[in-house]
Formats: sequence, structure tokens, C-alpha cells
Amino acid sequence: MRLDTLAMDVEIPDGVTVDIAPDHVITIKGKKGEVKRTFHAIGITVAREGNTVVFSAKNATKKEKTMIGTFRAHLKNMVTGVVNGHQYKMKICSGHFPMTVAVKGNELTIKNFLGEKVPRIARLLDGVSVKVEGSDVSIDSPDLEKAGIVASRIELATFISRRDRRVFQDGIFITSKPGVEKI
Repeated sequence: MRLDTLAMDVEIPDGVTVDIAPDHVITIKGKKGEVKRTFHAIGITVAREGNTVVFSAKNATKKEKTMIGTFRAHLKNMVTGVVNGHQYKMKICSGHFPMTVAVKGNELTIKNFLGEKVPRIARLLDGVSVKVEGSDVSIDSPDLEKAGIVASRIELATFISRRDRRVFQDGIFITSKPGVEKI
């Protein structure tokens, strides 16, 4: 029986610091902020060698190969986030009633959605900045997952049920997101 080893690495650019804790938590700091994530899987080791982070597995099973690929993709997204940041763009569409969208603290408030008296609220996460400019909403964060969660919360806050979507096209919709050229 032959034991194969597999190692994949991620290059760390200048100006980015990487800390690997004994409990498999990797902290990456850059000019846009800080991102933490736990990388733990049985049989996979994480090490730093110079300006690279190396994920390796002694037995290169199919499961370990897929986990290493996943870890590598997550780490690349973390590095991209602390260097350039991640940005979601959304569009406010109101055809029937004029909506008022405002950010107060850690909440995005949507007033007069479809003429409703009670405002709809989307909770924001720490480390995510949301800006409303006219009918455009931009969401910025060094953490890709947090930015995506906030964008989905805003989109779901304006979900319409029991109405014909061909007629009632009101809402706040994602128009662009990181990693995708056009939606």
C-alpha cells in the first residue's frame, strides 16, 4: 500500500501578516482590516513557510484533497479581502410606493415598502459597512462571508409573498458581487 502526500500553498503578499494559532485559527491582517477563520480537519496540517501558508495531508484521500482545496480557496478570499476588500452592490427598485432606506447603527431600515406602516429591518454584522446613495446600496467588508450575509439579509427583508412578482417588482436586489463579472 502506497501513501501519497499532498501539499498546496497560498502565497502571502507584502503588507499582509498571517498568524496561525495552535487551535487552527488563522488570523490575517492587512490594510483593509482583519479576518479570522478556523481551519480544522482531521489529517490536514497547516504551516507557515516563509511568505506562504502550506496545507498538507499525509494520506491524500479524496476527502482530504477536497478539504485542502476548500481551505486554499477560503484563505485566498481572506487575503484578497484584507488587501482589496469585497464589495456587493445593490439597487433599490420601487415602482408603487417610494421607499426610504437608511442605515442607523447596526440596522438598515426600509420604510414605506409597498405602503406598509411598519418598517422592515435588516440587521448588519460587525466589520461590514453599508452606504446608501440614492437608489444604490454598497456593502464593503474584508470578510467575504459577512458581506454576503448582509447582502442576503437586505434582499430578504424586501421579499414579497402572496403578490404577483410580474406586477410587484419592488425590492432591493443584488446587482454585482465579488468574483462575478455580471449578474
